[in-house]
Amino acid sequence: MDPEKLEEMRKAIREENLDGWLFCNFHHRDRLSDEILAIPSGVSNSRWWIYAVPALPPLGEEGKELPLKIVSRVEEDVLDFLPGEKIPYSGREELLSRLAALGGKRWGVHASKTLAAISWLDAGAAALFKEAGLVLAPAAGLIQRFRGLLDGKGMASHERAAAHLYESVFIAWEAVRRAYRQRKTITEADIQRLFLDEFEKRKLTSDHPPLVAAGINSGNPHYEIRKGAVFKSGDVIQFDVWAKEAGGIYADISWAGFYGLKPPGSLEKKFGDLVSAREDGLEYLRNGLEAERRPSGAAVDAAVRKSLAALGYTEALRHRTGHGIDTEVHGSGVNIDSVEFPDERLLLDGSCFSLEPGVYFQDFGLRTEINVYIRDGKAVVSGAHSGHERQSRILTCDE
Repeated sequence: MDPEKLEEMRKAIREENLDGWLFCNFHHRDRLSDEILAIPSGVSNSRWWIYAVPALPPLGEEGKELPLKIVSRVEEDVLDFLPGEKIPYSGREELLSRLAALGGKRWGVHASKTLAAISWLDAGAAALFKEAGLVLAPAAGLIQRFRGLLDGKGMASHERAAAHLYESVFIAWEAVRRAYRQRKTITEADIQRLFLDEFEKRKLTSDHPPLVAAGINSGNPHYEIRKGAVFKSGDVIQFDVWAKEAGGIYADISWAGFYGLKPPGSLEKKFGDLVSAREDGLEYLRNGLEAERRPSGAAVDAAVRKSLAALGYTEALRHRTGHGIDTEVHGSGVNIDSVEFPDERLLLDGSCFSLEPGVYFQDFGLRTEINVYIRDGKAVVSGAHSGHERQSRILTCDE
């Protein structure tokens, strides 16, 4: 870890009003610690190691100390590539005595009652730390500040990915529309392959193929394509596509369509209500930022849910209305979530996330998804700068 990265970590610790950030691992069970510290997966980890980064003055100021590397004498070199003072131990009692030097301070750890994605610290390690006198606090805010906020370069990368996805959706829907009007058989796999071909042409990468779901399959938010599943007249069609440039920031959008010329009025109303709730969430966010009142992810989610509940969709809601986005499609930043994994973290400058309400019924589902990031205290909808508009009406096979 270079000095600049270490200072970024320390800055996040100070901004969260903690005394330090405590990393530990055993048999590589804490994927997050390994990722942040760049611990190679092949390194032996049959004993606890602890890496304690204190909140200290910025580099160059007086009074700075090094991080502590508490390591077993069996695997004494496991953290040698990291800066800090090595403190070896043998056995539990000596480990407790080493940890005592960290006692009485508040340490951010990878544990949370609500955010399962960052809760990697096992109960045994937590009990050990408490026995040694450490005060433990969730590291969710640290993770957000260190990994989940985009800089200008990251925002530009995200915008480029978003522009590619919008263009790919329009190309895919034109293929759907053409098949309908020419009465040709078309399958979910055909359109998924089209998306993947577009990603390859555009030099985009993704951790999973896009979702293409027709008819009843659109009612499954995490649907996996079935071989031979064809589009039928009158089907609701759901696209959910996500991708990024190599080494860049993801974009993740969802569009809904109707495999026919004119959708039923009831379907148009449902989709219109969904778009209205999405926009209500965006307006709530923008109003909060304008008033210099940073909303939390949970608060934005609650605003979207309130809108849908008022329209009678409470029973049709199955999932949160957004997630953080960065180098991973489900990133380290704030999730728009008040019910599944309630996220009370504030939407700071650099936050990037999806806003994706969905409603699901017996025969079909609908979801609309846009991406938003916070820049200079303002909410920016991805794609707008490149001339692409977020979906406002359901796609059809009409001219």
